[in-house]
Amino acid sequence: MKKQSAVVVLSALVLAGLSACGGDKTLTYQANIKPLLDAKCVSCHVPGGPGYEKSGLRLDSYEAVMKGTKFGAVVVPGSSVSSTMYRLVSGKADPSIRMPHGQAALPEADVQMIGAWIDQGAKN
Repeated sequence: MKKQSAVVVLSALVLAGLSACGGDKTLTYQANIKPLLDAKCVSCHVPGGPGYEKSGLRLDSYEAVMKGTKFGAVVVPGSSVSSTMYRLVSGKADPSIRMPHGQAALPEADVQMIGAWIDQGAKN
């Protein structure tokens, strides 16, 4: 009886481990982040927009996002906590510069998706 219980518990642990490894969805800029930025951010962060004029940050292409602002990078692949973009949308920066500026905060699911994308390496 003890041997069967141990096998059941071990099997459950192995399945849980496999689920944890394979359960995380790989996020990409094109599939996951670009649609969000297009809907909430691009109108200000393109040439002529107030966000672009202030910071130099364009959000209309992967290359532009990865280039960052005239002050430096906004995405540090692999580290959301080091990424200005994540800090600005998550409310971890001064409230006066929270993004999207002058609009409601992004839903928590969107903030978490941006953070996960960056933590996964900010792939295109």
